[in-house]
Amino acid sequence: MWEVVTIVLLILCCLLAVVMTVLRLPGTWLIVVAAVLYGWWADWEPFGLFLVCMLVGLGVFGEVVELLASVLTARKAGATHQAAWGGLIGGLLGMVFLSSLVSIPFPLVGTLVGAVIGAFIGCFTGATIVELWIRREVVQGAKVGFFSAAGFALGAAAKLAIALAMSGLLLTSAVCTHPDPLNTVPEASQTLPADP
Repeated sequence: MWEVVTIVLLILCCLLAVVMTVLRLPGTWLIVVAAVLYGWWADWEPFGLFLVCMLVGLGVFGEVVELLASVLTARKAGATHQAAWGGLIGGLLGMVFLSSLVSIPFPLVGTLVGAVIGAFIGCFTGATIVELWIRREVVQGAKVGFFSAAGFALGAAAKLAIALAMSGLLLTSAVCTHPDPLNTVPEASQTLPADP
């Protein structure tokens, strides 16, 4: 019974982590914490520390991809260092502001939609303003803003894919290695010696 309850809680935790990742919250690290807690609870029978280390590695990789995607794509468009980082900061601020604003009338869906749209708009605006301030070229500023926003979206999509992979890895390891209480094999019956 407790095994079923803990598996259901693990599934809910992974779903929450994926939603948190969409909102640019540390969802991948929630998956790592869930793996550690579940492993500890189950005496590390379903999986060992190797899986936890693998999840930590994927989490770190997701953070690096998310951070660098916007900066690298903006730099590819010819942005200055300041404009690339301006896009990153603008994306974070836009996500927080618009998700908070839209979540008031529409609590859950509004927060998700507001976070995605706010991140895109904020990233575009931040990179464009900084590029215009430094170079004073409208076309170049808009180009940098667009590439920065596209990189921000790519980074978010990559991190979401990593969070889904981490969830799948954890749930597969937890579910597939659990003994099935309904499928128990009866002990071999002892044979009686034949009568002489």
